[in-house]
Amino acid sequence: MTPAIIKGKDGKAHMMYGMASTSTVAWVIYQKYCNGMPLYRVEQDLGRLGAKISRGTLANWVIKNAEAFFTPIYEYFHRKLLARNFAMADESPVQVLHEPERRAQTKSYMWLFRSGEDGDHPIIIYKYSETRAGDTAVDFLNGFQGYLMCDGYSGYNKVSAAKRLACWAHIRRYLIDAIPKGKQLDYTQPSVQGVMYINQLFDKEDKIRQKYKTFDAIKEARLIHEKPVIEGFLSWLEKQDPVRGSRLDKAVTYIRNRKDHLMTYLEDGRCSFSNNLSENCIRPFVVGRKGWLFCDTPAGAQASAMAYTMVEMAKANKVNVYHYLTFLFEHQPNDQMTDEELEQLAPWNEAVKAEIQKRVDSQNNE
Repeated sequence: MTPAIIKGKDGKAHMMYGMASTSTVAWVIYQKYCNGMPLYRVEQDLGRLGAKISRGTLANWVIKNAEAFFTPIYEYFHRKLLARNFAMADESPVQVLHEPERRAQTKSYMWLFRSGEDGDHPIIIYKYSETRAGDTAVDFLNGFQGYLMCDGYSGYNKVSAAKRLACWAHIRRYLIDAIPKGKQLDYTQPSVQGVMYINQLFDKEDKIRQKYKTFDAIKEARLIHEKPVIEGFLSWLEKQDPVRGSRLDKAVTYIRNRKDHLMTYLEDGRCSFSNNLSENCIRPFVVGRKGWLFCDTPAGAQASAMAYTMVEMAKANKVNVYHYLTFLFEHQPNDQMTDEELEQLAPWNEAVKAEIQKRVDSQNNE
């Protein structure tokens, strides 16, 4: 067969870096970052279809095209997130083999920043960094001045312009870990007592979320039903004098270090009660990492961050992932586009949703 460049239906060649079509590059990214398939398996799958393309070539497709065409829309999402009043964050290790002046075994990190529970369209952004230093959060959230929900990692303390929210799920985990084996129902155990307070909070939060639909109503209900429980919990906390170095000591120290943030979520019904949404968003990366294990270079790690961003943005805004990736490559976002033009490519845009659904319907009818 003689190789040939085939034009799309709109008359454009749609060739990407690496002389691959938009749909082909989108398919490779979809397989790795949505389905968790490492590139050596994508290589094998393509081989069975008669296309002998090395995983090195596939990796170059991902890196070059993500850098060229995802960067502008990625940065637009970043600007939109900074303009919001509620944000959440999490991070997880990633191994990058060839970082300058660092051993291959050294931990790097994939950070996750997302919008909060404010009722607006979700924004989910991944960011690769060589370290877990709080400077990454400071740099990424530069200009953000709202409420920030995250875990207890002290690096987030450097984001001084944000108002910190404490994650009650993390507090509960520390107390559960402090319960002696076989003593889960022993109510004389201080750790069990602490968990009971927090379980009450979770139960009340679930009921309030189900019953009230406006943020003002949620705020009022929290103040009536949850604030007294927290006050009781704080009274319990003051009485604790655990054995130094024990698991309960670790839990009590963790909670006391976040005492000033425990009630902050009561200030606004849009504030998050826990960081579970962020943890749910970092999970696809963690699951995918089990398959592909590591990134070869920093460029590959940042390309992965942008690819995960596009995939999870599509999921969160309920558009088909593969067709959205193809759509982006067809329109080839660039740094000359205005924010108004980039808005026309965002997955929450109603015109984009309609176009993606049209493609899904067309595929289903074939």
